[in-house]
Amino acid sequence: MSPTTTITRARTTAPRRPADGLAGRLLLPLIALCTAVTAANIYLAAPLLPLIARDFGSTPSAVAWIASVAQFGYAAGLLFFAPLGDSVSRRRLVAVLSVVTTAALIAGATAAGTTALAAAVLVASAATVVPQLLVPLVAQRAPADRRARHVAAVIAGLFTGIVAARVLGGLVGQTFGWRTVFVGAAVLTAVLGLATAAVLPTETRNRQGSLFAGLLAMPSVVRRSPDLWRACVRQAGMYGAWSALWTSLALLLTGGSYGYSTATAGLFGLFGLAASVVAPLAGGLVDRFGAARVVRSAYLLAAVSVPLFWLGGHVLVALFAAAVAIHAALVASHVANQTLALTTTSTPATANSAYVVAGFAGGATASALAGLAFSQWGWGGVCAVAGVWLLLGWTTTAVRR
Repeated sequence: MSPTTTITRARTTAPRRPADGLAGRLLLPLIALCTAVTAANIYLAAPLLPLIARDFGSTPSAVAWIASVAQFGYAAGLLFFAPLGDSVSRRRLVAVLSVVTTAALIAGATAAGTTALAAAVLVASAATVVPQLLVPLVAQRAPADRRARHVAAVIAGLFTGIVAARVLGGLVGQTFGWRTVFVGAAVLTAVLGLATAAVLPTETRNRQGSLFAGLLAMPSVVRRSPDLWRACVRQAGMYGAWSALWTSLALLLTGGSYGYSTATAGLFGLFGLAASVVAPLAGGLVDRFGAARVVRSAYLLAAVSVPLFWLGGHVLVALFAAAVAIHAALVASHVANQTLALTTTSTPATANSAYVVAGFAGGATASALAGLAFSQWGWGGVCAVAGVWLLLGWTTTAVRR
């Protein structure tokens, strides 16, 4: 029996919809809020790198790799845990992963060195895949003509969490220390993760075959769907460009060019709120015009943002404009590509896992290269990495029909 056949037989009965009860009314807002908190966990270390470096007697560029570890951990979690949404109870899985994430964040708060901190960040990021277990459920329950809008609501929560990680993380870290930020994130993860698990609809699972059949089926699912493959590659390019710029931004803002404090640099993340505003607009555009047109426009906007970021190495106003542009481009592309990934195959959890793994693998690789580029060539090297990632993401998919 092929992995794909196994997954097809493992499809579940439709979840019981508690639409008439309180749980039904709370489901989408609570999923969006839970997504915000868990997304923040992935980027928790990035704005705190100067504080972590000072605590461990190092330099910010020397500990920049910890931010990349978080993204690689999330990609690993997506690879192993997110496909389980097609075959096991999401209620139980969300609860277990929330507890594991909480424990790992507390371990990170007590870490005595960079190795222990990186290990804790790796585990926390791998376990914080709750949003990608819930997005297929949101798409499944949404009316067909409003599916992208519902997916966009969850994505808006995701980017709000990213902004909160940078802004609130920087402010709290500057005032109370970076360890306090990790403890606070642990508490929020436990409360919201378990609350979300409690209101999820009951699902009857009829799983057959291996528990990790979804992982085994993932390559064939991508290979057999050109639309899914294209969404994976294009989002990897877009997310890589954004990640290279955004995870390195604290190094620029706290370095010689600007010399801001960690708290001030964290406030710069408020420009990321553009993503939360754009998400519902992008959802409407996808529902009306289709995913392809929205992705093309997003890539064009991202291409414009790269030279603006380069100029922003010395001109603050250009950095403001670039931050708004890259967030708008990323979220529009994400809404379009993820909606496509969720609707192009008969195994949405597996397809969604492949899509997000591709995106975060691209982002983690670009982020790691950006850290090296910053140490060797400064901010211009980071912008070059972002430009190359956009070029690869678009040209690779443009030559295959």
